[in-house]
Amino acid sequence: MPTDLLTELVRRYSPSTQENEAVDYLVAWMRDGGFHAYCDAAGNACGIRGPLDAPNTLILLGHIDTVPGLIPVRIENGCLYGRGSVDAKGSLSAFAEAAARACLPDGWRVVVIGAVEEEIATSRGAVFVRDHFSPTACIIGEPSGTERITLGYKGRLLVDYRLTRPVAHTAQPTPSVGELGFTFWQKITGWVNNRNAGIAGFFDRVTPHLRSINTETDHFADTLNLTISFRLPPGLSPEETFAALKTFAEPDAELHPYGMEHAYRGDRANGLVRGMLAAIRAEGSQPGFVLKTGTSDMNVVARRWNCPIIAYGPGDSSLDHTPDEHIPLVEYRHSIEVLRRFLENLSVLSDYANPL
Repeated sequence: MPTDLLTELVRRYSPSTQENEAVDYLVAWMRDGGFHAYCDAAGNACGIRGPLDAPNTLILLGHIDTVPGLIPVRIENGCLYGRGSVDAKGSLSAFAEAAARACLPDGWRVVVIGAVEEEIATSRGAVFVRDHFSPTACIIGEPSGTERITLGYKGRLLVDYRLTRPVAHTAQPTPSVGELGFTFWQKITGWVNNRNAGIAGFFDRVTPHLRSINTETDHFADTLNLTISFRLPPGLSPEETFAALKTFAEPDAELHPYGMEHAYRGDRANGLVRGMLAAIRAEGSQPGFVLKTGTSDMNVVARRWNCPIIAYGPGDSSLDHTPDEHIPLVEYRHSIEVLRRFLENLSVLSDYANPL
């Protein structure tokens, strides 16, 4: 049954850094399905269909890890409930099922990858894949709905901010570390508001988020710890954002940037997009495009590979990370047929290497 792989993967709880059981299952499933399948040095599940030395390579890059939070796995009203059903084992399982069923054209190999650590800032799996492959084209496995193609994701910056001050009596006019932290945040929001002035599209705006703020004391020194995240539009790098941020900081503050990813917005006018549009239409749907305000492994690999790249997968992304995460199985099965049809027509996409 086409839902067995997805159900079994969702049953194998795999929060980031704890993906081994799910990886082992997927590798075994792909090996039984005729793939050249293995676990790579980063811990990713990899399966290859087609000649290993084929001149053209399509990478189907999904991720096998999830955010924490165990959700009891069940099928109810035609939907599969469980952590990762939408984000993003639905997409990954559809990749593997479609690749297993498709009659691939000559000259092509398809590489299905279940990457580890996508949900945390390390992106260990995608970084390894980025450095060991150079594909002709790539599809990222993330929920877009079966009728939509994702063309881009915003960039990201995470910053930890730490500030320490000697303890002072509250009757003194000296600002507390908490007040200094609040002032720092106000300066950031002021800079963001100026940067976003006149920009209507949410994808093109900077969006900051105060993830945590707290103070602590040992009765001799007070310390502020603050973490901020930024979602960044194309044209604004995490390095430029961090440089601006430092100008608002107290001179003796400690700032630690991480999770730095550049935004990416792909082109519609290439064979990859046209092939997916044709496959969606052939399966009875009217396709559309979407830009995502989060990040994905697209941000990790796209600039290095410089090839046509999109994201596609079943499911409603508004359910990502939620306690109610679930996927309609009819939608999951539909996405397999779209992908299978696309894979079987790879040979007509002669302009993959030239995304005009």
